[in-house]
Amino acid sequence: MDWNFQSAEELTTALHAGEVTSVELTDEAIARIERDDKAINAICVPDFDRARAAARRADQARARGEDRPLLGIPVTVKESYNIAGLPTTWGMPQQANYVPTEDAVQVSRLKAAGAVLLGKTNVPLMLRDIQSFNEIYGTTNNPWDHGRTSGGSSGGSAAALAAGFGALSIGSDLAGSLRTPAHFCGVYAHKPTLGLAPTRGMVAPPAPALPIDLDLAVVGPMARTARDLALLLDVMAGPDPLTHGVAYDVALPPARHERLSDFRVLIIEDHPLIPTGSAVRAGVNRVAEALVDEGARVERHSPLLPDLTEAATLYMQLMLSNAAAGLPVDVYEQLRTHATALSADESLDAARLRGMVLSHRDWVEANNRRELHRHGWRQLFAEFDAVVCPITPTPAFPHDHNGGLENRHIDIDGIDYPYFDQLVWAGVATMPGLPATAIPAGRSPEGLPVGVQLIGPMFEDRTPLRLAELLEQQLGGFQAPK
Repeated sequence: MDWNFQSAEELTTALHAGEVTSVELTDEAIARIERDDKAINAICVPDFDRARAAARRADQARARGEDRPLLGIPVTVKESYNIAGLPTTWGMPQQANYVPTEDAVQVSRLKAAGAVLLGKTNVPLMLRDIQSFNEIYGTTNNPWDHGRTSGGSSGGSAAALAAGFGALSIGSDLAGSLRTPAHFCGVYAHKPTLGLAPTRGMVAPPAPALPIDLDLAVVGPMARTARDLALLLDVMAGPDPLTHGVAYDVALPPARHERLSDFRVLIIEDHPLIPTGSAVRAGVNRVAEALVDEGARVERHSPLLPDLTEAATLYMQLMLSNAAAGLPVDVYEQLRTHATALSADESLDAARLRGMVLSHRDWVEANNRRELHRHGWRQLFAEFDAVVCPITPTPAFPHDHNGGLENRHIDIDGIDYPYFDQLVWAGVATMPGLPATAIPAGRSPEGLPVGVQLIGPMFEDRTPLRLAELLEQQLGGFQAPK
């Protein structure tokens, strides 16, 4: 039996039945990594000795009658999470030897749930790219086509899942960093509602692991099935005990519906600021057709949808104001001079530059406009249960490490567009803090995976997750690359 592509749920059943041990699962996963990861480079920091020891402890615990949600399941962790005794670098050469002494809160939760940590997965420099490469660990390749990116910034985790290196992984998402790699590699990911899962210890070195409100960024689960996403989210969700005294169970409301025929879904395939490539458009429409075939109520337009142009502008400003907060004073002053000279420029480049020098007064105004968008989404979700839309305009693109991010372009059906503009789709859910589940939705004409995102109401994460599970039954879900 090849266990490497089994779901965590299936592995748990097999472990319960005594068909396999955690030690056997772990040894098989390690053997596969040692055989195949030279070509993919997903696992940047292996931790095999401690994984084998954890697997032995899991088998002993099960023999004593213990049962925990992930007991004995091999998993991986994005490099950006602190794991005591392993380097946390965020791809920064100057932090190559930084080794934290304490686990991130989510790593602690994985261990408490009985998971076996195989190692850490690769990321881009400072997590700031739609690809995963850095000077320390090199480039992660897409398991479907080694000449293409696996996505970023959780690209190592998505590639690991697609290659059969562990059943689950955890990543993070500010600009699609969970959803884009899932889309590029043909796996599942869930961006939780903002604040649902604590982020302490998912921090750039050498900063201390504090329970900081990240404003837009979240941590979340990645898997090869929708049900595994829900399983892992239950492990990750719940407040940080440092800020809430003791951790308590998060009583997320149940999914709004259990059958596809009961769902009310809004389909969006076009964005006013960037075209949707033909392969991604086809993926969105495959999902729409599956919904229609099962009797769901599907609409293509709604006056309730908050303005996507204003949303993208707000998203860029809020995101860049955070990213630029630590810039040296002289660089900040240069940017402020450039921003003052923009005059009437309304491009996304201009929004990003203005965001980098946003005053607190202007940030508060932008934040108030975000609250108006949240109010608009609440009204929309009184009429709909989910929104289906692209994650990025294209499938995985060829590796492009040339120059700065601001100088790169994305080819959409033969026409170049600014590289960063493709983030507007990620921002649809990120700016208002909504949950969004990335699901596989078929293949491009070149045979590359194509994903879409299912956006749900705030703190109703179980609704897009359930919709993902039902669509998996219709569309086929994850397929292993040849």
